[in-house]
Amino acid sequence: MNQSELTAMQDEPACAHNNKAKSGCARPQPGATQGGCAFDGARNALLPIADVAHIVHGPIGCAGSSWDARGTRSSGPNTYRIGMTTDLSDVDVIMGRGEKRLFFAIKQTIETHHPAAVFVYSTCVPAMHGDDIAATAKAASERWGVPVIPVDSAGFYGNKNLGNRIAGDVVFRHIIGTREPEPVPAGAQRPGIKTHDINLIGEWNVGGEFWNVAPLFDELGLRILCTLSGDSRFREIQTMHRAEANMVVCSKAMLHVGRKIEENYGAPFFEGSFYGVVDTSEALRGFARLLGDSDLERRTEALIAREEARVEAALAPLRQRLKGRRVLLFTGGYKSWSIVSAMQDLGMVVVATGTEKSTEEDKARIVELMGPEARMISDNDQTALLQTFHDCRADILIAGDRYIYPTLKSRIPFLDIDHVRDIGYAGYDGMIELARQVAAAIDSPVWQQVKQPAPWALPSPLQAVAA
Repeated sequence: MNQSELTAMQDEPACAHNNKAKSGCARPQPGATQGGCAFDGARNALLPIADVAHIVHGPIGCAGSSWDARGTRSSGPNTYRIGMTTDLSDVDVIMGRGEKRLFFAIKQTIETHHPAAVFVYSTCVPAMHGDDIAATAKAASERWGVPVIPVDSAGFYGNKNLGNRIAGDVVFRHIIGTREPEPVPAGAQRPGIKTHDINLIGEWNVGGEFWNVAPLFDELGLRILCTLSGDSRFREIQTMHRAEANMVVCSKAMLHVGRKIEENYGAPFFEGSFYGVVDTSEALRGFARLLGDSDLERRTEALIAREEARVEAALAPLRQRLKGRRVLLFTGGYKSWSIVSAMQDLGMVVVATGTEKSTEEDKARIVELMGPEARMISDNDQTALLQTFHDCRADILIAGDRYIYPTLKSRIPFLDIDHVRDIGYAGYDGMIELARQVAAAIDSPVWQQVKQPAPWALPSPLQAVAA
């Protein structure tokens, strides 16, 4: 990736932050990749494509802890869970053997695992000594007849957000539009209901969240061509250009994919979330509005009314337990506002929310939900975060997995909301599960026990008598 391409990637016309700053996203600064570099962002965005092999071209450290590193789930192939790397050594770099190692790594991967495609991720070391992964990928693809997609995502290009954009750009340039979708089978066509093709962009299926909402789309006659990229298949991504409407779920990661599909293929998109009852209902309405189908709008409202009544009945006892409880969120990205909405659905008070990886759109939605005095935390310092918890008199901290141990050591109720979790909180059923988990975390009897003095710190019976 040359400098002009990298600069263009940092400018996103559909992003409010870009319009505000006028010069696009901030250029990389020393230390700016804390919490995720461009390589990390690119691999995380594409890793959930289940039938694809993902090869990290670089030192072993860049592929560390790569087996099942995310909580994304697959309904079929598990190829994406296998950590693959070229494991470059200093001798490989000195002797210029990087491209040769990569070529034979692709060969071994294809012959051993028979993937639908191979994604090759460039990291800092091969990018600095000039390995041409695009040429190697092209040669390997011609040799073995399997698509090999180069992802030029050296970590020093920028932060995790930029890596997400690089991944989306690779998908649009190399994959989308290379195959036509299969026609709807005659037996699957419901009488009197028109089938519409849609995409979910930036849906990762963390903890199986996509499976909470998929039945709703099936009931409405909305055929999901692809979820980019949770529980997706390579052949599904190839057909994304034929969708009639798209929803961008994680706007910071894949906003430009929705924009490019609209500009090149005419399919409109909107941004939304499946966290919380209100947001889930609005997401379904969003598709009905974009598709302009009056019958779909009527059926959507009927489905929403039924599901909201069911969820309301299930949440009633949990709301009694959670009403007025104070929660501190530190999530970042689109979850910085979508989880706020979910907590407010439960009657809880959100005292502050993190904005470490949030866009200007995310911050605007936080203000819309929490008011102009909303407290936003951009610093990920753990000590300061725990102090904020006490200052705000919060009852629970909801954050990513990096805060689990310092929080539990401080004897504070905690709920993991990061992408490595194995519980899905999206959709109507996900909202019920989220409420159960929050209530269980706050009301766990362990907090009363750990706050009691240790048995050996109590006075002995003899000391008590003497006193």
